[in-house]
Amino acid sequence: MPPTPITLTSFGYLHQPTDADGHPAPPTADRIEDVRERLRDPAARDILDLDGRDPRVQAVVLATPGAPELLDNLTAYALIPAGPRRIAIGCAGGKDRVCALVELLAQRLLEHRVPVTVEHLHAHLPRVLKAGG
Repeated sequence: MPPTPITLTSFGYLHQPTDADGHPAPPTADRIEDVRERLRDPAARDILDLDGRDPRVQAVVLATPGAPELLDNLTAYALIPAGPRRIAIGCAGGKDRVCALVELLAQRLLEHRVPVTVEHLHAHLPRVLKAGG
């Protein structure tokens, strides 16, 4: 029987519905990684109109301090036997950082023959032009 795929989800906190306390509620997952404070926004001029599915955005995100270590950590976590079924990664808008991280993580897991399902909840939305993330 083939292994159950791990679902990798990218999302933007500013697009999520809020909970009873008015805080954005992340998608349901075994692990939720919030990179708003952890990784800077890759707002380089030459990639502003692209999302994290583009290899140019992925290269910029991967060059961000802390990103390679985070990707290594997420890969190790996903490879734990009987490990997670869902990993969600969120930032402010869900267009650049997290979309790229999900794509890069999916590539790594596929190299390890781990089936993945990728969903980008907010990559299609316009860039968020709000401070704080």
